[in-house]
Amino acid sequence: MLVQENWGEVKGMWNFPAGWLDLGEDPLAGAIREAKEESGYDFTPDYLLGIYSFIKTKDGRPNQPIEFVYRGSVSGEQAAVDPKEISAVRWFTPEEIMAMDRKTLRDKISKEMLKDYLAGQKYPLDAVKYTPGKP
Repeated sequence: MLVQENWGEVKGMWNFPAGWLDLGEDPLAGAIREAKEESGYDFTPDYLLGIYSFIKTKDGRPNQPIEFVYRGSVSGEQAAVDPKEISAVRWFTPEEIMAMDRKTLRDKISKEMLKDYLAGQKYPLDAVKYTPGKP
């Protein structure tokens, strides 16, 4: 499943549901929350697919995000998503995603994530450690 971005320089591009952690949020809880916010579906992570990092440009400046990518299942009825952020949610075949170009697919590393998923790559959820506390 991919979501179509509806904001800024990525408007119209497709991406896996993703987002930023809230300060003090457990990474796993953040993945569940962001998946719901962006896709409208309840997401139940089963494994960590991998940790990915790459260089990209945002607002004309290079940056290097680190993404914790989970694999799992979606369930329930699809809830509404914020149309200011997401214009569409759609299921694609792996072949359709691999055929997307840089004008269509937001981040080229998404294809690497898909390849890892199709190869069966998975790590236990407890590979990501989180210790809550105050800054």
